Amino acid sequence: MKPTTQTGTAFAVLTLLAVSHMLNDTLQSIISAVYPVLKDSLLLNFTQIGLITLVFQLASSIFQPVIGIITDKRPQPYSLPIGMTFTMIGILSLSFANSFEFVLVSVFLTGLGSSIFHPEASRLAYMASGGKHGLAQSVFQVGGNFGSSIGPLLALWIITPYGQRNIGWLSLIALVCIGIMLVISKWYKENLHRLKPKEEEGTEKKHESAYSHKKVVFAISILLILIFSKYVYMASLNSYYMFYLIDKFGVSVENAQLYLFAFLFAVAVGTIIGGPIGDRIGRKYVIWASILGTAPFALIMPHVGLMWTCILSIMIGLILSSAFSAILVYAQELVPGKVGLIGGLFFGLAFGIAGIASAVLGKVADATSIQHVYDICAYLPLIGLVAAFLPNTKVKKTE
Repeated sequence: MKPTTQTGTAFAVLTLLAVSHMLNDTLQSIISAVYPVLKDSLLLNFTQIGLITLVFQLASSIFQPVIGIITDKRPQPYSLPIGMTFTMIGILSLSFANSFEFVLVSVFLTGLGSSIFHPEASRLAYMASGGKHGLAQSVFQVGGNFGSSIGPLLALWIITPYGQRNIGWLSLIALVCIGIMLVISKWYKENLHRLKPKEEEGTEKKHESAYSHKKVVFAISILLILIFSKYVYMASLNSYYMFYLIDKFGVSVENAQLYLFAFLFAVAVGTIIGGPIGDRIGRKYVIWASILGTAPFALIMPHVGLMWTCILSIMIGLILSSAFSAILVYAQELVPGKVGLIGGLFFGLAFGIAGIASAVLGKVADATSIQHVYDICAYLPLIGLVAAFLPNTKVKKTE
């Protein structure tokens, strides 16, 4: 890809970025997909499963705002393949992990790779958007969510039948991803002019018609509350959905992985909806409908049979997943010129909340039952009511 002075949407780059996100999140989702295998082979309890998720998610989150701040000041085009190298080492380590502590080190390295990837990749999506920020974030996010849905299938086909050592074969995915990321990084380095003028221009326009500092802080606080609601509930599904199905309905590990795939695939499909609709009608309405709209299905799910549990989880995945792209772009528009910081903050917070929630929910599951975890979490989407307090925004026609 040659340098260009055009500032239109770079669909080829967005496509490669979405593929990179897909491969990255495929490897990240392997962690939770192999929990039943690790639980049996290392004799782990739910508290330890929660701690694995906590370490993984904290590694995926704690460095993201820092990386975002650094790269806002000085973009790092080749940080993507560097991050994927950490992920590859983590996946290889996990295949040989023979103790709980070894697993923790492995998932930390895997999560660290994700922590490096997301802030710069989010900036790249913004940079390549040509002004269609919601569309670009949705394309980027759908790649990641589709990748997350593939993880359980790979676990079903490659790992569950043959054992933990086969996790190592997935490092080949990391090598392919590094190759794609090198192409993207080259384009990034040659097209930094797309980013700087947009940020300067955007900052000028936003400062002329911006909300007050107090209102921006208030709106960001509301968004963070919504992220809390969304990702605590998502943690209950990502980390414990398979165990819930096995415990309540007696399904096999293989079938539980298929049900998890169905949920995560619905998340991938739903992701593409939120960004473009937010570009057209305003992001507040997408955020509100997405999180609060999940509530009826979440409240019913703990009280139905296997078939309806699967159907309701798919509906939850479709509706809830449309929120994140809208939340992220809404926040980027509230704080112009800080794309990396906002990307790092919101991705980091999402992963961090999910990690802490998984650890707490694991402890609750050990003390009570998996069923009780879902009885509690069913009320979380009702927090979506606070989206009513977000200021209305209108999208420019040029976008």
